[in-house]
Amino acid sequence: MVTVQNFGRTICGEKISLYSLKNERGMQADVTDFGAILVNLIVPNQKGELADVVLGYDRGKDYLVNGSCFGATIGPVANRTENATFSLDGTIYNLTVNDGDNNLHTDGDKGLHKMLWEGAVKEAENAVTFSCSCPDGYLGLPGNRKFCVTYKLTEDNALEIHYDGQTDKTTLMNLTNHSYFNLKGHDSEQTIEDNMVTINASKYTKVRKGAIPTGELGDVTGTPFDFRTGRVVGQSIDDENAQLALVDGYDHNFVLDGYEEGKLQKVAVLEDEKAGRCMEVYTDLPGLQLYAGNNIAPELGKGDALYAKRSGICFETQFFPNSANEETFIKPVVQPGKPFASTTIYKFV
Repeated sequence: MVTVQNFGRTICGEKISLYSLKNERGMQADVTDFGAILVNLIVPNQKGELADVVLGYDRGKDYLVNGSCFGATIGPVANRTENATFSLDGTIYNLTVNDGDNNLHTDGDKGLHKMLWEGAVKEAENAVTFSCSCPDGYLGLPGNRKFCVTYKLTEDNALEIHYDGQTDKTTLMNLTNHSYFNLKGHDSEQTIEDNMVTINASKYTKVRKGAIPTGELGDVTGTPFDFRTGRVVGQSIDDENAQLALVDGYDHNFVLDGYEEGKLQKVAVLEDEKAGRCMEVYTDLPGLQLYAGNNIAPELGKGDALYAKRSGICFETQFFPNSANEETFIKPVVQPGKPFASTTIYKFV
């Protein structure tokens, strides 16, 4: 079942709407056409008790700032680009310098998470599709581009996110969802450090200052980055480790085992034993950025809940950071007539 309600207005007075997707098992996902953002995700635990497990805000206008990108659809190019520049087909393109000397998430003020999308309800699929367009040169990227993000809630408690993109010039597309999960509930005011995380990755992309990949794929064996058999987030997050120190904890891209282009696979699990909730993550992309909310500045979120450092954890399915510049990485290049398509699933079991 899909319902729509008013969620406020933009600074320009445009109406913001909130779309609610519900299934027969009590799960609910609320998404807004501002930024194609996931606002609420209400999930039952093993006892049937409901809790909203994503960080966010109560009003549409609060997302006009949203410095932590709660719930956001990030793009056109997620994660970091070194020196905010890249070369494509012999042409150099410049992005906004907004993260030291680098670019982060294309543009914090004008990226896809700050645009008003057009929503279209798909009642029969229990889904809503958001669409927006970017003209050639917008945000420093080539091509007249169209983006679509579809949120679908299934009866087996899976939130599917389907991304589609088209262009009339060769360009970059690397879209992701930036939801922060806390399986105790967004308002628990407890960290995610006691959560168990499993990631199907034997390697990760090592970083240098600025969180830019060095190009080296580090072996996770014997390191704090070995999540293959499950690791409590807080077990090693504050260890004396050069990689952790660079970003104050986990904010690293994992190289997913078993990746094949177009193949959807389960790549990660988040489990909170005390809360009685478990979430599986599926993607068809080669990378997963694990971000433990190290830089969340204390602020009030939904229902005046206090969000602070490590109040939530992100599982950002993606191409690798700085993949436009690193020769050894799979490049997120999209060409005319060859649209971008990807799927992410957050499934609660």
